Amino acid sequence: MNTAAISHEALASLRKNHPAWRLLRADSSPLVASFLHRVFIAPNVREISQADLQESLEDELFALRERLGEESYPRIASEYLNDWADNAQGWLRKFYPQNSDEPHYDLTPATEKGIRWLAGLTERSFIGTESRLLTLFDLLQQMASGSETDPKIRIAALREKRREIDAEIKQIQSGDIPLLDETAIKDRFQQFVMMAGELLSDFREVEQNFRQLDRRVRERIALWEGGKGELLQDILNECDDITNSDQGKSFRAFWDFLMSSSRQEELTYLLDKVMALTPVAESRPDARLRRVHYDWLEAGEHTQRTVAQLSSQLRRFLDDKAWLENKRIMEILGQIKSSASATLNTPPQTLQMTMDEMKLDMSLPMERPLYQPPLQSVIESVALEMGEEDADAEALFSQVVVDKGRLKHGLAQALQEHTQISLATLLDIYPLQHGLAELVIWLQLASEQSRCVIDDHKQEVLQWRTGQGLIKHVTLPYMLFVR
Repeated sequence: MNTAAISHEALASLRKNHPAWRLLRADSSPLVASFLHRVFIAPNVREISQADLQESLEDELFALRERLGEESYPRIASEYLNDWADNAQGWLRKFYPQNSDEPHYDLTPATEKGIRWLAGLTERSFIGTESRLLTLFDLLQQMASGSETDPKIRIAALREKRREIDAEIKQIQSGDIPLLDETAIKDRFQQFVMMAGELLSDFREVEQNFRQLDRRVRERIALWEGGKGELLQDILNECDDITNSDQGKSFRAFWDFLMSSSRQEELTYLLDKVMALTPVAESRPDARLRRVHYDWLEAGEHTQRTVAQLSSQLRRFLDDKAWLENKRIMEILGQIKSSASATLNTPPQTLQMTMDEMKLDMSLPMERPLYQPPLQSVIESVALEMGEEDADAEALFSQVVVDKGRLKHGLAQALQEHTQISLATLLDIYPLQHGLAELVIWLQLASEQSRCVIDDHKQEVLQWRTGQGLIKHVTLPYMLFVR
């Protein structure tokens, strides 16, 4: 442990500036931590629109006020979100995605660290130590054997492993099969759950590092006064430093390992087998653990998309700067040509030079206008009179509201189990509840998905049952959602 990191000065600075510490000190920390954990961390959501997040927070505030009283959290949801996303707090990151005019929100890495630390404060009925010791011992063996340069020592170590494997094979063939007891299984499963959650948290920090790199590069471009070649070389060297850093190499190795189809199939098989074990099933683990490797893929892909988006924005930023520079150069050349043409036939007789008039602009205090109070409108109180109803109010109670977030969640769950799925098959899993209005939302989702394939030459017939028991049909082009 770094002693300087926990010195009095360092801790005082963290207490004043670190968002996680501010979260722990805040009066509303139970609301912030519980709500952000439920919305972002538990379902592994990387970004959410302002409208959806505000609606979820309104429901949360309504439920809390019902239990704790109206004065417990008196502000509206939008004010809370703006406060949490402000730089003074730094708990949420507010940004505009590409080709979107609606703000989106995401957790900051510091907030996720604070929430996971709070989750670790709860009392655990079982604390495993054997699995962590074995993990540490295995890491030491990997580092020692992986850094050994003597071929004889490495060959001797491999032969020792082979003898151990042969002895274990003979033991199993003789009928003596060593098995882990329930305590050992619970110990290792608890360690797996903890490390799987920490791995998801690391992706947000990797994303933040890439965004900070992009911000530094933009500032350097805006303030650069030298040649463009030197600027590009400087930027590319810094990008190479990030890619070749320890963090960049580790992330690239993780991504290459996880993108292997054989590794994904192996992870799926192992997770299904482990989740079916009696000690694990009795502990009632989170069902999302069965598809945690897909959560890793989604988080890693989001990080990859962020890096690609930053690269394209940087390229566009450089192109815009180059275009402005070229435009200014052409304007100056045009002015030189015009001046040369004007003086070709009528050269100046004497060299003249103009100079701006040198004077001071003074503003005397008595020249300023006096303050004029604004006009105040007088509002007359008029007694309200009962009117007569001239319209049918039944239409106000027959509105159909389709939850677009629920459909997105259903599509994400279906794509976790299938690499591709058609709209007809999707509606078999999630039947239409609001008829044509809900079908229109599905079509909107299909148009927004960049990986949705729409085949106009192939058609499919969809049907649903209305509230009156009628069955309606519609013929649409074949739509295929791809993971």
